[in-house]
Amino acid sequence: MAARDKTAHGRGRGAAARVLRIIGGQWRGRKLRFPADADIRPTPDRVRETLFNWLTAQLPGARCLDLFAGSGALGLEALSRGAAGVTFVDRDAAAIREIRARLTEWQGSGAQLVEADALGFLKGSASPYQVVFLDPPYASDLLPACARELVARGWLAPGARIYVECAARAGPPALPEGLELLRSKRAGEVGYHLYGYPAAAAAP
Repeated sequence: MAARDKTAHGRGRGAAARVLRIIGGQWRGRKLRFPADADIRPTPDRVRETLFNWLTAQLPGARCLDLFAGSGALGLEALSRGAAGVTFVDRDAAAIREIRARLTEWQGSGAQLVEADALGFLKGSASPYQVVFLDPPYASDLLPACARELVARGWLAPGARIYVECAARAGPPALPEGLELLRSKRAGEVGYHLYGYPAAAAAP
């Protein structure tokens, strides 16, 4: 996943930051580009590799929600590794166009692209997802607000997994009751965490 943040990592990582690669699955090694003028902070390769190792058992056949999709790297990686479908949500039209271009180029299926504000999207009609990627701008207060909407409005299927990325210095974020911290790691300035939604709980 990638999210906008002008302060946490600077304004970019040079020209090389505009190209990412898919790490595993049917599109392994494929390169994806995102707009050079977009203020996007991509999830580093080594973080993505660890994350998808965590999700090995949950991902095949899963419905995934990629909020703050940015480059689309997390959602595309999920499709590459066997997810049944991914909903990509981003307010940046250029980012959505680029994700659509990659899906067309790679003949990808099972994707829905939504140009929308993340919180606005979550206030709409909910359908449950098995995997959610939640990577808002580090400097914003959107993380707890989005997590509350996910739990309260029925976006999470029983046993769902929620990936959260935030500034490492903050430690694992305090999320709403009902979400259990399962795994937590740090890579430089990036803190990344996996939460679980109880399998026994019915969707609200």
